[in-house]
Amino acid sequence: MDLLTIFLVMVLYGIAIALALLIVLVIILYIITDTYPVVERYKDEETYNDYLTNTKLRFPSILEEESVSLSVVVPAYNEEKRLPPMLDETIEFLENRQKENPSYKYEIIIVSDGSKDSTVKVAESYSIKYGSDKVKCLELIKNRGKGGAVRLGIQSSRGATILFADADGASKFEDLTKLEVALKDIVKCDPLKDVKTTSESLGIVIGSRAHLEKESLAKRNIFRNILMYGFHFLVWLFTVKGIKDTQCGFKLFTRKAARICFESLHVNRWAFDVELLYIAQKLNIPISEIPVRWTEIEGSKVTPVVAWIQMGCDLGLIWLKYRIGAWKIKSEKTE
Repeated sequence: MDLLTIFLVMVLYGIAIALALLIVLVIILYIITDTYPVVERYKDEETYNDYLTNTKLRFPSILEEESVSLSVVVPAYNEEKRLPPMLDETIEFLENRQKENPSYKYEIIIVSDGSKDSTVKVAESYSIKYGSDKVKCLELIKNRGKGGAVRLGIQSSRGATILFADADGASKFEDLTKLEVALKDIVKCDPLKDVKTTSESLGIVIGSRAHLEKESLAKRNIFRNILMYGFHFLVWLFTVKGIKDTQCGFKLFTRKAARICFESLHVNRWAFDVELLYIAQKLNIPISEIPVRWTEIEGSKVTPVVAWIQMGCDLGLIWLKYRIGAWKIKSEKTE
């Protein structure tokens, strides 16, 4: 044999071995993966402090009927400094709305994701001030990741519509009105007035920072921009089509849409938004993307490069596990 033939044979053998290993890895992955999410929740995480009666009350379930107009779920990990300004802005907006419309009811659920600082004390101080019917703290015994914290908060909520909002207050809370206008177009009723109809409808509206991308590009270094574009490409290639900003922490759901999507959510960390929207698109749940105001707030716990690499790996796993049937969506069709 000449050298070229030997080289080609070695390449073919290498490809065959790689394919065989890939098949073995896929089989192992399929065997060891839970088809549907296994949600871990400790007994102490099923209750919250009610300071009016000085007792612990059980969180409701998203499987129950709505009893307030809006639930705001705030995932928080070591956010003792950034949480108060966000809560002040949020509560001021919602209290003013309630004064204008006394029948309007809201709740805020702060999910402390295994925080080691005074996040829980800060959250409880607002519960004492405004009452646990309006503000309550879900204290997770151990860190679950942002996706895991949001899921447990949403599954403990009472709202006809459910918003999850980041604890840093980077999004202007009053932009909720923009999301509600878009939701009104989807569900064909007023979320503020037709609470029951809205709750039982399907619709998701997500805040977007895509319109701010040019300004952000100028501030970032080349390497971070490359990672960002790479992440956007992987999102488009593997999972979600037609959405420019999957990661903005300002998303509004009807109760039914939240229940359906979160019951099939597997990813607990930063890429959970992508899987959530992937599930919604697979189930043909209407999604609207609305530009919102956004300001970067100091004190982030995220290292962008590490987070993007981790999310890139998660995107590949989301695509692979759904493609081979290791993961499945509980409701394959919407009603």
